[in-house]
Amino acid sequence: MMEPTYGTIQLSSGFQPDPHEIDLRAGGSLDASEKLGSNCPGYVADAPDYDLMYDSGSGSLPLIITVRSAYDTTLVINTPDGDWICDDDSGPSHNPSVRFDPGSDGLYDIWVGTYERGSLQDATLVISELSSSED
Repeated sequence: MMEPTYGTIQLSSGFQPDPHEIDLRAGGSLDASEKLGSNCPGYVADAPDYDLMYDSGSGSLPLIITVRSAYDTTLVINTPDGDWICDDDSGPSHNPSVRFDPGSDGLYDIWVGTYERGSLQDATLVISELSSSED
């Protein structure tokens, strides 16, 4: 696996501040649907945008990974179990969001995609354990 473009964070259950936010440029030249199937839309980079090492502690809190952007973005996550999770519009304002209830211990590789090949757009990756009133 390639090194993440925007870094790696280790977060343990109850982390502060919550949410943890990372500004990045979404998109890339790889068609996620060609690699992961038609339920995985968008163009992403070769390398993950961000890596999350998560320690769930008691395992009772959800782990919510969302993108906030003025552009139409997608989310691709490789979970600690090796599963691939993709989302387009499950979050607020048609932004992508994935909720793990509860979050699992381990490495989450995260990509933020766009619908235009090679188009890099401003976005904020949001990692939280708190349910939002916007959900």
